[in-house]
Amino acid sequence: MKKLAIILPCYNEEEILPHTIKKMRALLSDLIKRKKVAKDSRICFVNDGSRDQTWPIIQKACAEDKLFCALNLSRNFGHQGAILAGMYDVCADIYVTIDADLQDNPDCIAQMLEKIEEGCDIVYGVRDSRHTDSFFKRTSATLYYRLLKLLGVNIVYNHADFRMMTRRAVETLKQFPERNLFLRAIVPLIGFKSARVYYDRTARQAGETKYPFCKMVALAWNGVSNFSIVPLRLVTFLGFFVCFLSVVFLCFVVYRWSVRGTIVGWASMVTIITVFSGVQLVSLGIIGEYLAKVFVEVKKRPLFIVEDKIGFNEESQDC
Repeated sequence: MKKLAIILPCYNEEEILPHTIKKMRALLSDLIKRKKVAKDSRICFVNDGSRDQTWPIIQKACAEDKLFCALNLSRNFGHQGAILAGMYDVCADIYVTIDADLQDNPDCIAQMLEKIEEGCDIVYGVRDSRHTDSFFKRTSATLYYRLLKLLGVNIVYNHADFRMMTRRAVETLKQFPERNLFLRAIVPLIGFKSARVYYDRTARQAGETKYPFCKMVALAWNGVSNFSIVPLRLVTFLGFFVCFLSVVFLCFVVYRWSVRGTIVGWASMVTIITVFSGVQLVSLGIIGEYLAKVFVEVKKRPLFIVEDKIGFNEESQDC
């Protein structure tokens, strides 16, 4: 039997945590009882700089039950950084990452373990449908996944961050020293044997989503800019196309001048200048985004900083 670590990143989840603690305790206890995982398997909460009572609730749970352990990050490092903190600081044979709101079905963990036993190193939790999403979110998500595929990004359709990985896969993941994190596209780059488990996503039972529209857009842009240089190439092609249009317009102006004399009016000229200026500014903005990412990468700042640990001992951290 292998040791399982269930990683739950938490950010301001005080309303849902009591339910999550009860549900995950019962789930892991059942897996241990059925001898699916080792007795020293753990549920690890990662407090990502929460400003509410999330950390005190986690501390209480760890004090009451040895199934729980926890990491308290020094500040908010973001969802992706919190996931890595749990996987990198907890010693286990198999890792599962799942959001604390449990909208992803944790009962699928048993199915994931079966895939690992069959020889897989990575198992993706994939939504079977998006019928619970709004029309806008469902449509925008579909278009986004298609866009990523079109740009050459290897990503699993309808997969978020609910996945299971072996220690070998996690150790390989450590070889990716990227600071601009988008794990949904990084993990498939590992290339080990993988499988998928399908489930229906449920509605959040308490609290508010920690991924509002603005954060979703930022995450989506990270997925495009971190794994594809196509936007930069589009800027180049756009530059050539605008130059071509300029030459065509110049020939047209010369022709009109030679036939009818000077063209009267400035509106068309102002419009063209404005359009070309807009194209230039957009192009510079895209290039600037890529330069900003290079700026962040070369600094090599830590992905996370652990301020406090609960429920760990020297043996459990010795891999």
